[in-house]
Amino acid sequence: MSRSAIVIGAGIVGLATARALGTRGYQVTVIERSSKAVGASIRNFGMVWPIGQPEGKLYERALHAKSIWKETLAGAKCWSYEGGSLHMAYQQDEFEVLQQFAEVSGYRPVSILNAAETLEKSPAVNGNQLLGSLYSADEMIVDPREAIAAIPGYLSQSLGVNFIWDTAISEVNYPNVSSGSKTWSADEIYVCSGQDFETLYPEQFSAAPITKCKLQMLRLEAQPDNWKIGPALCGGLSLIHYHGFKAAASLPGLKARYESEYAEYLKWGIHVMASQNGLGEITVGDSHEYALTFDPFDREFINKMILDYLDTFAQFKSPKVFQTWHGIYPKMTNGATEIVLRPESGVTIINGLGGNGMTLSFGLCDEVVAGTYS
Repeated sequence: MSRSAIVIGAGIVGLATARALGTRGYQVTVIERSSKAVGASIRNFGMVWPIGQPEGKLYERALHAKSIWKETLAGAKCWSYEGGSLHMAYQQDEFEVLQQFAEVSGYRPVSILNAAETLEKSPAVNGNQLLGSLYSADEMIVDPREAIAAIPGYLSQSLGVNFIWDTAISEVNYPNVSSGSKTWSADEIYVCSGQDFETLYPEQFSAAPITKCKLQMLRLEAQPDNWKIGPALCGGLSLIHYHGFKAAASLPGLKARYESEYAEYLKWGIHVMASQNGLGEITVGDSHEYALTFDPFDREFINKMILDYLDTFAQFKSPKVFQTWHGIYPKMTNGATEIVLRPESGVTIINGLGGNGMTLSFGLCDEVVAGTYS
């Protein structure tokens, strides 16, 4: 007889956990408080981003997650684009970091391009004073709004996963979970509900090295004449944001310059990237504010700073902004990429992936369910 599992939350972590359980023969029920996932999982670039992870366990986890993404997106009939990423350099210290990263990157599919080769990769790159770039072939773009909405149907059809919507779980008392007077039970329970972790297990949340992060993002309208930017585009500030680039020996020197020249950007956690979805729209961001409670209103000056920095490395046929928003996600404060807790027998909490949710969730949750996570 197959074992049963309940997954709380239908964001990317919940979907990844449901998929990992379903492929191993579990009878899976996913319970989501809203009519559809509307949290951080749909409020991001849609970047599957192995280059941001240091080589070793996390890079391998990102590649494993990417392989699951490709299989899942094919099954859900969702768009994706495996176009890689371009990281531009306009000053020598930026170019040195990129060159050093490429030299020590072992088996990553990366290469250093000169200015002309960079402009051939993307017509959107600002060629003014461009020294060159790093191209990585690993990165893939999905449309998170499309994918997170479509994957539940695919999991239902292919693995028999049952989804219960508009139901907020208010208590977990293994083997039961409750929403008011309604109760469900299962052999295993997985709490994958982002900020709901704080409600369901307040003591564990307050004891954990975890905070919350608010990010602001923008979307530019679909580009005219089906114009494509090619790879995802990144400016220099992203080099000090992603841990993968710590492999470059001269990164501390670059960071010191940025701390002097871009102090206001770093104060608000701004680094700037751009990706294009299947509709031709370009997602741009982002900022990072850390706290447990946030002002619910977006800061217009942050959006302006993002767009101003974007202009230094990218230029589009249409720069018209037609959407702005913010997302909030739990984030570890101790440098970890996730937190996996077992507050009671039969219950597992998976949380704290921060900005790595799209990149790591499918791989992480597969490891947790398989019992190989460490």
